[in-house]
Amino acid sequence: MKDSIETNDIPVISASTDATIGSPTSCPHHKHTPRTPEATHQLQNRLNRMIGQLNGIKKMLDDNRYCGDILTQIAAVESALQSFGYIILQDHLETCVVEEIQNGNTEILEEAIDLIKKLK
Repeated sequence: MKDSIETNDIPVISASTDATIGSPTSCPHHKHTPRTPEATHQLQNRLNRMIGQLNGIKKMLDDNRYCGDILTQIAAVESALQSFGYIILQDHLETCVVEEIQNGNTEILEEAIDLIKKLK
C-alpha cells in the first residue's frame, strides 16, 4: 500500500516499506525476454534526461522564475514521459504479449488493453 507524505507542502507518493521500487516484492513480474543492453542504456538515458529536467524545474522554483517558463518545462517533461511510456508499451506488446499469446494465454490482451488505457 502506498503512503502520501507531505514534503514542502507538495504531496509525494512513496512505496511502503514492504514493497520498495526495484525490490523483488514491488513487481512480481519479470520479462521472459530481457531487454538488450543497448535498449536498457537508451531507456536509462531518457530517464536521466527527465530527471535532469525535473531538477531544472526545481531550480526554477528556487530561483522564483516566471510561472509560464516553469509550465513550459513541465509540459516538456510530461511529453518526454509519455514518449517513454509508449516505448515501454511497444516493447511489452512485441515481447511479453506476443510470448503469452504464443503460449495460449489470450487473457493477456485484456491486460494490454488496460495498460493502453492507463497510458493515454
